Amino acid sequence: MGWFPLVSTIVISLLLSSSSSSSTAQLTNDTEALTQFRLQTDTHGNLLTNWTTGDACSAAWRGVQCTNGRVTSLSLPSLDLRGPIDSISQLDQLRFLDLHSNRFNSTILPITNCSNLKLIYLSGNDFSGEIPTSINALKRLLRLDISDNNLHGPIPNEITKLTRLMTLRLQNNLLSGLVPDLSISLPNLTELNLSNNDLSGKVPEGLYTKFGEKSFVGNAGLCGSGSFHVCSFPNNSPPSAATAAQSVVPSNPSSLPATPAADQGKKGSNKGLSIGAIVAIVVGNAVFLLVITSFIVAYYCGRYSRENSNGEKGRRGNYNGEKRVYASNGGGGESDGTTASDRSKLVFFDRRKQFQLEDLLRASAEMLGKGNLGTVYRAVLEDGSTVAVKRLKDANPCERKEFEQYMDVIGKLRHPNIVRLRAYYYAKEEKLLVYDYLSNGSLHSLLHGSRGPGRIPLDWTTRISLVLGAARGLARIHEEYSESKVPHGNVKSSNVLLDKNGVACISDFGLALLLNPIHATARLGGYRAPEQAENKKLSQMADVYSFGVLLLEVLTGKAPTLYPSPSNPRQEDDGVDLPTWVRSVVRDEWTAEVFDPELLRYKNIEEELVAMLHVGLACVAQQAEKRPRMSDVVKMIEEFRVEQSPMREDLDESRSSLSPSLATTEDAVTNY
Repeated sequence: MGWFPLVSTIVISLLLSSSSSSSTAQLTNDTEALTQFRLQTDTHGNLLTNWTTGDACSAAWRGVQCTNGRVTSLSLPSLDLRGPIDSISQLDQLRFLDLHSNRFNSTILPITNCSNLKLIYLSGNDFSGEIPTSINALKRLLRLDISDNNLHGPIPNEITKLTRLMTLRLQNNLLSGLVPDLSISLPNLTELNLSNNDLSGKVPEGLYTKFGEKSFVGNAGLCGSGSFHVCSFPNNSPPSAATAAQSVVPSNPSSLPATPAADQGKKGSNKGLSIGAIVAIVVGNAVFLLVITSFIVAYYCGRYSRENSNGEKGRRGNYNGEKRVYASNGGGGESDGTTASDRSKLVFFDRRKQFQLEDLLRASAEMLGKGNLGTVYRAVLEDGSTVAVKRLKDANPCERKEFEQYMDVIGKLRHPNIVRLRAYYYAKEEKLLVYDYLSNGSLHSLLHGSRGPGRIPLDWTTRISLVLGAARGLARIHEEYSESKVPHGNVKSSNVLLDKNGVACISDFGLALLLNPIHATARLGGYRAPEQAENKKLSQMADVYSFGVLLLEVLTGKAPTLYPSPSNPRQEDDGVDLPTWVRSVVRDEWTAEVFDPELLRYKNIEEELVAMLHVGLACVAQQAEKRPRMSDVVKMIEEFRVEQSPMREDLDESRSSLSPSLATTEDAVTNY
């Protein structure tokens, strides 16, 4: 029996060798799949630059995380990647997939092969096609966000088989058909958004009760509770195509549908309509035409009256006395090269959720405030959706062609930390910008509002999270327009806005370009870079300076205005700006005096405070060439405050939200 240990050793060695070879093969497959993904999506080869050496796990490829040598997480948001994601289907151990705010296209079918996926974030791309029925293969799925794409077709019933699902975001697509009742089949569902699609039929009572009306707005075909119209079709579901076809009355009287058998028994052998019925139809049609004609005459008379009453207040809606109707008269005449029909339209950057200028003018409106560039209103449309409307006040001399060029630059940029411009309206005497509406105010109001007794302090984690979001948004602007050097032009704390999830979005991008450069730089106030006092120019490096002032504002709790010099604290007229004041205090080794007293109550953050102070001081360097780029600023902030990854093996399924910092598209912006 002496041969038995030898045989056992050989067998074990073979098994280990086989296992090792299998693991290596799997790793090689993951690396090959990601390499193929890079070749298909990084068309210029400058986004995933470190994906060319080693393997995906050992070489720490950007956005890739591994467990036991297999790729389990892929996070590449907001990189301008484009193309299909077919190669993703080979990553069978993938748990976390975040590709939101890119330009991926084709279908989402490949993800259904990744049966271990728990978290999927694909919003803000150009995916098309239908939601595949094979989605039910993702048995472990907890969160699915495929909003803001071009998906069409029905919501498949197979989604009801994803029993662990907690989040389902399908808003801002082209989905049609009925809303499946998910209230029973998905007991863990805590977030649902189906708004702004083409869904029809009755809203399931259980879903409406649990999630409210806001989860379903923007679907004209829906009926049921709340403000939805009453369901008028049998069984609370729209008629099928066959049923609808049977109920249509042809225009040719000789081909009227046959009378049902029950009615035939009552009416005997009569095959046509009675004379009384014919008379009733004729009279009814005449009355209908008369009503329509009256409406048309009233409309054109009303429009003529508005066109000839310069300065008359709009009768529909209320913009606090400033709202006027420009439904057909843009005020520019033919000199601006447009027809009346052109002037009467809003120009949208997204084909989803469009509306007419008349809808906007009929909306109930509330003035939110007046800024350097215009007045902002919160407008609630008749369908319940809310937008922010900015009335520009100093861009009137701008010609149409120039204005449209600027709007194209601003409107095409999409990023979760940049407020999205949805549409604009141009007339010689009136220019309107329509934005998403964000509901949680600005960083400025959180920092400086209600200072004194009873104020709820803005904690350090929230401050740095908002600063990081603003930095990412600004960095994206600079990267997108690196060749043309287009700046933001108006970086300040009042232009850092918060959506309903507390995500920071930077607003007012590009609007300063509409102004005379002298006026634009003058309005920067305490955020103006030193060189702008002389050259009166906007630039990306001046943006970096402004961001540095903003960062110092967050650290000190002080607004960027003039302060007494530390060497002469009693001389109020010996004022210095915020960066100079901070440098003076640090130079005199009174660094602790710099920070907002509200921050000093927190323990164990001194190192982060000092590190962030150094980042802020680097941004406000006197010489523009010595300032870091915004992309480098983002990296420096991330090094000190690394956000927790939502991908963990011990995933806590009871948490209300595990999504990354996404600026949800249904939110919108105030305070422009």
